[in-house]
Amino acid sequence: MKFRIAIWGLVGFFVSAWWVIYAFARTIPITRAEPLVWNLATLTEPIVWASMRFNFGVRFYWVLVTNAATYALLGFAVESLRRQLRPAR
Repeated sequence: MKFRIAIWGLVGFFVSAWWVIYAFARTIPITRAEPLVWNLATLTEPIVWASMRFNFGVRFYWVLVTNAATYALLGFAVESLRRQLRPAR
């Protein structure tokens, strides 16, 4: 179970890293992007939504860390439920 939670955290880190690279590659800010791109960014990175909602800035490296932690917590919840719902072997 620890390995799977670590995988969840790594996925969160890499998703966030991809968005950071994408944001740096754009000529205009990502907040002015197409609605589909902006909705995908806020859906896959909860800290971005929270920072826009509560008006505080977040550095890119904190986005990487908080997204990895969020995905790890989500993975912990999913893996705990998966273990409880799986039939006994």
